[in-house]
Amino acid sequence: MIMQLRQFFALGALAVGLTYCAPSTPPAPAAAPEEPTLKSAFAGHFTVGAALGAPQFTGQDTAAAQLVAREYNTITPENVLKWGEVNPERGVYNWEAPDAYVQFGEDHNMFIVGHTLVWHSQLAEYVKEIKDPELLRAALKEHIDAVAGRYQGRIDGWDVVNEALNEDGTLRKSVFSDVLGEDFLTDAFKMAEEAAGPETELYYNDYNMWNADKRNGAIRIINKIRENGGRVDGVGMQGHYSLSGPSIDTIEQSIRAFADAGLKVMITELDVTVLPNPWDLVGAEVSQNFEGSPFMNPYPEGLPDSVQTALAVRYEDLFRLFLKHSDDITRVTLWGVNDGHSWLNGWPIRGRTNYPLLFDRQNGKKLAYERVMALKK
Repeated sequence: MIMQLRQFFALGALAVGLTYCAPSTPPAPAAAPEEPTLKSAFAGHFTVGAALGAPQFTGQDTAAAQLVAREYNTITPENVLKWGEVNPERGVYNWEAPDAYVQFGEDHNMFIVGHTLVWHSQLAEYVKEIKDPELLRAALKEHIDAVAGRYQGRIDGWDVVNEALNEDGTLRKSVFSDVLGEDFLTDAFKMAEEAAGPETELYYNDYNMWNADKRNGAIRIINKIRENGGRVDGVGMQGHYSLSGPSIDTIEQSIRAFADAGLKVMITELDVTVLPNPWDLVGAEVSQNFEGSPFMNPYPEGLPDSVQTALAVRYEDLFRLFLKHSDDITRVTLWGVNDGHSWLNGWPIRGRTNYPLLFDRQNGKKLAYERVMALKK
């Protein structure tokens, strides 16, 4: 009997053990999907980037830096690599800011653009004084070797020559063209390839490239550079546009022409001014400046909804065009991080309040941003 009771209790315990389950841990909630960004939305089509000022990569403007890291996968420096900034005197180089810029790009796994090796503006004074061709060519090589050579393997693409043409496609007057003639273009690209290395892309960059005369002039000089042994991988079509012009069809014609010439196409320095400009304004020549007036600064307190909508439509149309030609366009770079950072607040009239970008002065997403992102939904 005792044995039977033991068996009974043992079987009971076994039954309890078989039916009892420890409380299960509730499954972890599914991670919320990451919010789309410009770089994720257009991945597989082209990189999307912004031009950075020193505060955005040296820790002074952390909010803008966070925006850049979140939204963009390519960067261009506004000023720190221009000749007058990085090499103000012969043999004198200011590396601190450029080093920080390149490090910022590497830290965030970005395509890093160098801007620019040869430009008539923001040029060191010592260069302007050189009249002897051999001395100027030596100074050109010394500068390119130092700057492009320092970042070999770190900067992914260089604007080698910037804005060398007039609106009619002829060569712009500058110390380089005056002393060296058109040969300075080939010299610059050959020197850049040697200093930057064979893996670094080399570009010609200019504004108003939608203008047929200027476009044809760019193709002409690029073909000549190539015929003389220089390497030009792509062209930067600066996108300093307005709400009304140039037309989408006009921009498209140049995209096709440059692609047909065997060039990678980049939309660079993209912004859309919402303000009136002086009647005699020409392109994006930085030396121009005009007196201000209330008529020329109509939105000091904020942008009316109607203009905000017009800006959004303009950006939507532009990015729709870029997507249409994404087989040829490799990069789209906006010229600035947010509206407050844009150069258009001070050009061509100082002290104006412009709204030309996708993010407002508080780094908030504008309607233009939403309309651009909607193209990929």
